[in-house]
Amino acid sequence: MVIPRLVVAAPASGAGKTTVAVGLMAALRQAGHTVAGFKVGPDYIDPGFHAVATGRPGRNLDPMLQGEERVAPLFAHGAANADLAVVEGVMGLYDGALGTEGYASTAHVSKLLRAPVVLVVDASAAGRSVGAVVNGFVAFDTAVRIVGVILNKVGSDRHEAEVRAGVAPTGVPVLGVLRRDSRLTVPSRHLGLVPADEQRTQAATAVEAAAELVRHGVDLEAFIAEARKAPELEVQAWDPTTEVEPVGKGRPVVAVAGGPVFSFRYPETAELLTAAGADVVAFDPLTDTLPEATAALYLGGGFPELHAEALSANKELRRQVATEIAAGLPVVAECAGLLYLCRELDGHPMTGVLPATGRMTGSLTLGYRTAIAATSTAFFDEGRRVRGHEFHRTTVDLDTEVRPAWHLPGGVEGIAQPRVHASYLHLHWTATPDVPARLVAAGLDR
Repeated sequence: MVIPRLVVAAPASGAGKTTVAVGLMAALRQAGHTVAGFKVGPDYIDPGFHAVATGRPGRNLDPMLQGEERVAPLFAHGAANADLAVVEGVMGLYDGALGTEGYASTAHVSKLLRAPVVLVVDASAAGRSVGAVVNGFVAFDTAVRIVGVILNKVGSDRHEAEVRAGVAPTGVPVLGVLRRDSRLTVPSRHLGLVPADEQRTQAATAVEAAAELVRHGVDLEAFIAEARKAPELEVQAWDPTTEVEPVGKGRPVVAVAGGPVFSFRYPETAELLTAAGADVVAFDPLTDTLPEATAALYLGGGFPELHAEALSANKELRRQVATEIAAGLPVVAECAGLLYLCRELDGHPMTGVLPATGRMTGSLTLGYRTAIAATSTAFFDEGRRVRGHEFHRTTVDLDTEVRPAWHLPGGVEGIAQPRVHASYLHLHWTATPDVPARLVAAGLDR
């Protein structure tokens, strides 16, 4: 596979790599390129802005959740029919899962993709010292090819000259210089930026502002030239139809929650369900009822705690979901889905499928998890080991004793019933393609 590609990384979080990556994607698209956007790690929010910038689904590359061997194939799948790919990194360039010497870091992914790296450096509080930072990152791992620097948050022409003088001895070219711009500020909340699906007008405005900043501050031709130097990637593109085969006869409807509340889901989820023989129909739990002939249900992640009152107000959907699940509707629910299936969330009635109450807390639960299925369900056999990710500030209080979904290092988590699997754990189903197939099969068995 030959596709021009670059990874946009930074020495640390907060340097502005999302602004730069999104601006590059949008500016390159406006220049006539078909751009594929990717995010390193399990992040759901940045890919939403990538989608606004590129007009294509934003996708994740995560060795921890997908498996190291799937990263390049998933990249090739997501980059199909594009002529340029931009990969946004996570945290600092060499920061990966704790205690793993950089596993699942941006540097790790760049090496798996044989992709050059452009380093975005926050120069707001330094001058010549930026050169020492760049030099250190280049020398830290020579297998990572840093081919350019973009200086961000530069204050003045004199400041720019001083920083450039510091970087020059490193031999790494400065591909761009960006000044501070208040228009790039987008709303944030307890888990980061507000998803693009919730604030589409503001998201579009922020993306355009980032694109304008990049157009004026970055040498796009030099950026493209470096991207075109990426070597051939010997890889077979991931294909959902080779991961699963259609289950049974007919095409059962699998309803997938979407809209502003349930925006945390990976594009490959729907692709695997479709390959397994389902007709995937998205619906918005804020306003819709279940799609006609729904045979199975997938409730992903999002921010239900911020829309609890509005979710509760859709009484017909709450009644439908409770009635259908009682009648055997199979459901996989992750994070927001778990909360929606509870009796209530922060005092607002939910579906009442599970004997539990959800509430907001002041504590952040964040990180990769190795989990073992604690209970056999239609989707997981007891003892099944998976890797997932948690990302929430809510908790669930049980009304009665339940069968847990997972054994985690810190104890049990989630609620499992024969045809309901609900937990805080997000999985990337490309590593467990039998799960969407089993969800479809369970829908056919109703």
